[in-house]
Amino acid sequence: MVMASDPWQGHDFAVLFTVLIAGAPTALGLTAFLFSRFTRRARRRRTAPAVWRDLGLTTAVLGLSLYMWGCLHVLFLDQQDQAMECEQHRPEGTPTLVGRRGDFVPLRLVCEASDGRDYTVVIPDYINPSIAVLLLLALVCAAVSTLLHLKQRTTAREKG
Repeated sequence: MVMASDPWQGHDFAVLFTVLIAGAPTALGLTAFLFSRFTRRARRRRTAPAVWRDLGLTTAVLGLSLYMWGCLHVLFLDQQDQAMECEQHRPEGTPTLVGRRGDFVPLRLVCEASDGRDYTVVIPDYINPSIAVLLLLALVCAAVSTLLHLKQRTTAREKG
């Protein structure tokens, strides 16, 4: 990770805005695809691998949506508002603040104190653990879907 020369760096606005601009149509497109899976025609052709794939995509969309929700918490705060959040949430006994940094993975705004301790503000506490669980579930669903698909192909090849 490259550290900025300015100790009072938050999140880079260009990256934050790009994440939101790219994430929104991605989430909407995947959601539209998932809703299309509920049509009568799609339900008739439903297979176990497809169900696991759709479940994996659902958890991925939820994770992406939570990430974008966290980004929105930071987007509308200017440097002064971020500094005020750091001051307002400074733990008891923490000396003066010496810096602030914005991390994208995990998503957080970190306030750094002169004693070397740091603490996170602005981003709700549930965002990062929820994203981790949802992405883990998405990976498990993708693996199950792949294994079922391979098993289905092997069975069809043996019959044919």
